Amino acid sequence: MREPTVVGDRYVLGEIIGRGGMADVHRGEDRVLGRSVAVKVMRDLAGDPGGQARFTREARMLAGLSHPGLVLVLDAGTWQERPYLVMELVEGPTLADCCRGVALDPVRVAAIGAELASTLAYVHASGVVHRDIKPSNVLLDQSNRVRLADFGIARLLEDTTAYTATGTTIGTAAYLAPEQVRGQRVLAAADIYALGLVLLEALTGIRAYQGAPTEAALARLSTPPPIPVSLPEEWQVLLRQMTALEEGLRPTADEVGQRLRNLAAGADPSAATVVIRSHATATLPLTEPVLAGATAPEPVQPRGQVSQMRGRFFPRLRTVAAGVVVLILLLAAGLLVVQWSIGPNESSEVPANTPSRLKEPLKDLHDAVKGR
Repeated sequence: MREPTVVGDRYVLGEIIGRGGMADVHRGEDRVLGRSVAVKVMRDLAGDPGGQARFTREARMLAGLSHPGLVLVLDAGTWQERPYLVMELVEGPTLADCCRGVALDPVRVAAIGAELASTLAYVHASGVVHRDIKPSNVLLDQSNRVRLADFGIARLLEDTTAYTATGTTIGTAAYLAPEQVRGQRVLAAADIYALGLVLLEALTGIRAYQGAPTEAALARLSTPPPIPVSLPEEWQVLLRQMTALEEGLRPTADEVGQRLRNLAAGADPSAATVVIRSHATATLPLTEPVLAGATAPEPVQPRGQVSQMRGRFFPRLRTVAAGVVVLILLLAAGLLVVQWSIGPNESSEVPANTPSRLKEPLKDLHDAVKGR
């Protein structure tokens, strides 16, 4: 029988429950206290001293933070020359599990968003910017609290570095603020922008910016996210302000929290979490934004009209289908020609017409996503 892996002569490593840009998170068992924990172990990156420094900075940063909305750090150390971080194990789904393809109730989203904004207000007041707010980093624990996780690329607000070397994870493309895409200094307003996109996704079930990483990143430089007019007016105004292209126009975390509490109209965040957790095992794909529970009734046709419609409809359907097949074949042929003309050694991830000032930040982003 295989011997269990023990880190720091204390923590027995179990299954991997999460992967980051530079570390794996294991379910672990604390032999001393007899409790389950999460153990984040840095991968073997002996040739990346910068990665080790970032990991160590994360441990120190988290050890200095204490808030009910954060995952608690319990221990840290080095094992086989690889740094590790021991945190409390948060059982439960992420917001990504709950809102993937499901439009959640606006009042419940407001209650949860208010908790997240409160946590961010504390983090920002502590001089830290998270830089990677996204649904998969929002945990709904068994105590029905909202927890913010993964400060792996967090940065101190006093740090003046704009962006780091190629290959460094600088955020998730779908939730980057415009200033992150440009490679500018990232302040607390970047977290507000990302939180706005997260709340919008929870309200619609659809990610605002989709596609390849660089495509998704470039889109937000000139185009605000689409906000459905079906949302309550207060929501529309708040989301537009949170996702403003100019960072100086965005509200603070404190302001966002207060306005979300008003939108929640006294709803209990823990009660909202209970309901939203139930969506994690029952997600449905959506093709357009809708409000939770909104369904369009199917029109009822008299039986005689149905048979007449079938007679006229299906021949037309076969004609349309044949045309679609031809169009697909033509598009496929065109793509092959384009791919062949580019050549196997050339990259089209960063468009050729990208402004020079954006090419380096986008290359950093692309390499980080690809894991290079």
